[in-house]
Amino acid sequence: MPSLKSHFVSFVLRHSRKQAFSSPENLQRWIAAARKTENHQPPVALRRRLNIEVHSVDGFPVYEIAPRAGEHKRILYLHGGAYVFEITPYHWDLIADMADRLGYAITVPIYPIAPEHDFHAMFGMVGNVYRRMLDATVPQDIIFMGDSAGGNMAVVLTMMAAEEALPLPSRHVLISPGLDMSLANPAVFEAERNDPWLGIPGGLEAIRMYSAGIDTSDWHISPVYGDLSVLPKTLLLTGSRDMLTPDNLIFAQKARDAGVEIEVVHEEGMFHVWPLIDMPESRRARQHIVAFLSEARSPIRQGMRVRFEAPSAEAAE
Repeated sequence: MPSLKSHFVSFVLRHSRKQAFSSPENLQRWIAAARKTENHQPPVALRRRLNIEVHSVDGFPVYEIAPRAGEHKRILYLHGGAYVFEITPYHWDLIADMADRLGYAITVPIYPIAPEHDFHAMFGMVGNVYRRMLDATVPQDIIFMGDSAGGNMAVVLTMMAAEEALPLPSRHVLISPGLDMSLANPAVFEAERNDPWLGIPGGLEAIRMYSAGIDTSDWHISPVYGDLSVLPKTLLLTGSRDMLTPDNLIFAQKARDAGVEIEVVHEEGMFHVWPLIDMPESRRARQHIVAFLSEARSPIRQGMRVRFEAPSAEAAE
C-alpha cells in the first residue's frame, strides 16, 4: 500500500507540476519562470560532504564526484527534466546518496537543454563527455544512470556509441525513462488520467522543442524502436501511476526478446521518478539500485513487482 507521504506528494504534484504539462502554453510559461531561478550547482551541504570538482566540455559544466579510495567504477548520471528543465536538488540528493553508498565516481554533465538548444547539441556534448570517460575508465567499469528524459538519453547514447563502434557501458539504471515519444500505444492516454505529474500536451511541446525536427518514431527520439540488442544489463524502475509505464513495460519485453538481461521494478501506486523524493518507496528503490550495482541479490519488497530474467518470449505484464 502506498505510504501517506506518497499520497501527499501526489496531491501536491497534481495541483502544481501537472499544470506545467497541461498545455504547450503552460509549459512555455513554466520554462520562462524556471530560467529565472534555476541553479545547476550542487547544494552547499553536498559540497561539504563530498569531493566535487567541475570542468567544462563544449562550454558546459561537468561535475565530478571523486570515488572512494580503491574504487574504479564510474557512473554517468543524466538528469531528467523533459529536456527543458535544469538539474534540481532532488537529483543531487539521489546522486549524493549513490556516491555515499556505492563509493563510485559519478560524472554529472549539465548538458544543453531546450528550447535554447536541441537534440544535436545535447548529444554532441554528452557524447564528448562519454568519450573523455573512456579515456580514463575501462567500459566494464562505466554505468549509465538516468531519470525520465535522462533515462531516454542513457539508452540513446548507448545506441549511438554502438553505431560509432565505441565501447559500451556495462550497465544501465533507468528511472521512469521516456522511451517512446510517438504516442503509438493507446494505453498511454488512459495512464495519463492517473498520472499526477505528467501530461501529454506539455510533453509533446517539450519533444517538439528538443527533437530538432526528427520524427518521434525515430530511435534517436524513441529508443524503443532502435536496436535494443546492444544494451547492457539493465535495471528499470517504473510506477503504476506514471503515464510512461505502459511503454516501459513494452520496452522491457522487447529488450528481453533482443537478448538483454533486464530487471523491472514496478512499484504500485508510484508516480514519475518517485526514487528522487524522500519517502518510504524511494528508500526501497534506492536500496534496489545499490543492490543491482553492487551485484548483490536485489531485495523483493512489499509493493514491488520485481522480475529479473534471462531473455524469454514471455509477454510483459
